[in-house]
Amino acid sequence: MSDDIIYVNVEDGLKRVMNNIKLFSKLLTKFKDDPTYKSIQTTLADGDMAAAQIATHTFKGLTANLSLAEMYKQCVELEIQIKAGSVKPEQLELFKAVYDKTLLEVDKVIAQYA
Repeated sequence: MSDDIIYVNVEDGLKRVMNNIKLFSKLLTKFKDDPTYKSIQTTLADGDMAAAQIATHTFKGLTANLSLAEMYKQCVELEIQIKAGSVKPEQLELFKAVYDKTLLEVDKVIAQYA
């Protein structure tokens, strides 16, 4: 895998699906269309911390299962802040930046294996 891929741990992701490249690519494609990220943003904007916590926890599991390590770390931090009742604006900015970078790398991985 290319050295410029840092947000998607392809080796670990492939291990999780018994080296089934097509399945891993399919799951990454589904990740791109998953509505949970948008739900996190919407629930936080609405001030619904309980729903935001559920969505963030769900997204954390999704990113862990797909070996999207940096996105997972951001989910952990966001979930901590949500549970504390206050999310820092800089955390939301970082969360979005990592999500955007993750999507770009997901596209690269899918293109390589498609």
